[in-house]
Amino acid sequence: MLNQIFKISTDSGIPKYKQMINSLLEAIEAGLIHKGDRLPSINAICKEFTLSRDTVLVAFNELKARGVILSVPGKGYYVESTVTQFKHKIFLLFDELNAFKEVLYNSFLESLKGQAVVDIYFHHFNRQVFKDLVEASNGAYTSYVIMPAKFNDAYSILKQLPQDKVYILDQTNATLVKHYPSVHQNFEKDMIAALNSGLKELKKYQKLFLVFPGGKEPLGQMKGFNKFCDNHKDQWESEVISSLKNHQIHKGEVYIVPSDKDLVSLVKTAKSEKLKLGVDLGIISYNDTALKEVVADGISTISTDFELMGIMLADMVLNKKNKQIENVSNLIRRKSF
Repeated sequence: MLNQIFKISTDSGIPKYKQMINSLLEAIEAGLIHKGDRLPSINAICKEFTLSRDTVLVAFNELKARGVILSVPGKGYYVESTVTQFKHKIFLLFDELNAFKEVLYNSFLESLKGQAVVDIYFHHFNRQVFKDLVEASNGAYTSYVIMPAKFNDAYSILKQLPQDKVYILDQTNATLVKHYPSVHQNFEKDMIAALNSGLKELKKYQKLFLVFPGGKEPLGQMKGFNKFCDNHKDQWESEVISSLKNHQIHKGEVYIVPSDKDLVSLVKTAKSEKLKLGVDLGIISYNDTALKEVVADGISTISTDFELMGIMLADMVLNKKNKQIENVSNLIRRKSF
């Protein structure tokens, strides 16, 4: 049975742990072993092929990460799946799913070109959920793609994962940059660049507002807004507010709104107050969607290219690239601004 499942050659230039992996996959494809079958013990394999325990464990851990086998404490290893064509099994942890992140997700899947199976999870900005999901995934995947959101201590949780298998998505920080490759946005720099590119349009207004609830929104957005306003304090008044509730909206103001809920509120208020968007009142939303192209004759946005982000992420994971890639945002001009 052992020699049917595993074929190890001392003359081959292929590492023995890889020979173990390849021969087990071949045995599954040939129908010699089936889902639910128990594999020979590590000790039996070591004895039969004169292998070290570490060599066998490396092979088993890789097969486990691919989802091909599983370990049952006190009983041994069993075949979990007979789907062998996937070299990559990816743990994808999003903060939440919305319209623009769905574009990112679909682009990532398409760019993998069928070379991987992806399990997606959501932490919904809950640190305990984030921690629990990361801990439960440890050892079960070949790659870990993580959206850490605003968790400043994310590294203390992520460091339990194999460092060379972790990729950071969307938001990063100084600690994570030291340890993991990423495809991310620089929210502070992007805010400044977007507003600078819109200086001509901004001259129509007297006061700038950023509606920043301070929950899930990246702090870089507020830092970039404040820096821009400090550099142009002779031209405009500015203010950061946490909510539109009980806030009076006036002609000659422009609002930057990361939250779509606040966007809807502003559009409705403008309509009820008969304020013409892009003339009397300016609105700049965050993160572009197809809907924002048509709402109120077009909503201006500050947005990154989420489709491109998915493409770059897939390339990074499939080719194990160790890079820090900034996916820049741009100001998309429409009638609301």
